[in-house]
Amino acid sequence: MFSTGQEEHCAPTKEPVKYGELVVLGYNGTLPNGDRGRRKSRFALYKRAKANGVKPSTVHILNTPQASKAVNCKGQHSISYTLSRNQTVVVEYCHDKDTDMFQIGRSTEGPIDFVVTDTVSGGGEGEETPITQSTISRFACRVVCERNPPYTARIYAAGFDSSKNIFLGEKAAKWKNPDGHMDGLTTNGVLVMHPRGGFTEESKPGVWREISVCGDVYTLRETRSAQTRGKLVESESNVLEDGSLVDLCGATLLWRTADGLFHTPTQKHLEALRQELNAARPQCPVGLNTLAFPSMQRCSRALSSGPTQEDKQPWVYLACGHVHGYHDWGHRSERDANAQRECPMCRTVGPYVPLWLGCEPAFYVDTGAPTYAFVPCGHVCSEKSARYWAEIPLPHGTHAFHAACPFCATQLNLMQKWAKLIFQGPVD
Repeated sequence: MFSTGQEEHCAPTKEPVKYGELVVLGYNGTLPNGDRGRRKSRFALYKRAKANGVKPSTVHILNTPQASKAVNCKGQHSISYTLSRNQTVVVEYCHDKDTDMFQIGRSTEGPIDFVVTDTVSGGGEGEETPITQSTISRFACRVVCERNPPYTARIYAAGFDSSKNIFLGEKAAKWKNPDGHMDGLTTNGVLVMHPRGGFTEESKPGVWREISVCGDVYTLRETRSAQTRGKLVESESNVLEDGSLVDLCGATLLWRTADGLFHTPTQKHLEALRQELNAARPQCPVGLNTLAFPSMQRCSRALSSGPTQEDKQPWVYLACGHVHGYHDWGHRSERDANAQRECPMCRTVGPYVPLWLGCEPAFYVDTGAPTYAFVPCGHVCSEKSARYWAEIPLPHGTHAFHAACPFCATQLNLMQKWAKLIFQGPVD
């Protein structure tokens, strides 16, 4: 199956070159309240009409704050490294005609191309969270893409602000490399993980690393904002690969290359699989009513609307995988009606949740039928996609890692991360 990029590949018209897409984990195809402007669940990076990349040029070692201000006010991009009250190193950047730069962060100011806010586990909207609580940097990172084939994309920590400056204060981790150039880390860091074997059904998790302001790769610090950097990993680079994950300490982004997207299922393909499931007329073994997965639009909005008890909505006993319609049989918990329910088919006791199709095609590693559900959220995808995400440790907080559902960011159950769905066909 092919993605929405298929038409671009085949059409003779001169469509802009697509470098790839960044997709925020935890959203099922769209933000709960809808995508708006630069605030959305996925961001496509296209070749710009005019190159806007920059590269290091002049280095200034300044001994007074006034001199530092004078350099920063020249209107050129620059990175300032404050070593002490009396000494600042300012690296000026000049225009690079061979690259395009895209900036990601929490700020809504002009230099940010893709506005990202904290992902709330369970797929809620993070806009209610006060900005002061956010751990995502206002100018978190930048992706620089080469304008000529093979259109290599590289990631760097920190982004240039409205004054075209990146400022690393006295407390920020910073250092001079053996070759003489300055480098540093942002407060909470930008972490990257490249899966081994690309983004396919055979892929295995890679190792999480930290990316510096100048794009070097380091082992993780002891805690997210520790003052001491990790060790330089010279054998690895900041080049993004299909399936690379970028963590901004509050939101995790998946990078999909244009070629990778070309081989993923499309929205049309996922819709065809939904209709195929419904055409088989699965039945509730208790009510004997026919079940049907809701439309893709309903599925993507499901998280904000909460559980549904409609007649046709499929529900599942996660401990065994038997699919039913909603019913009141087999309660085992007085506090949470659906936390402990006994399956009428096999008497297994466990959570009872509604099933929702995973609608974000970029999260699928293959085009298989949606027959597996994540535990405990109930999002449904292909077997190989479920197994893939169940093995990926995602950063959580300042030093924890755990697997999570890519469609809603709910932490997966340690003992049982997914359930194979068992449908009952029509009796007639």
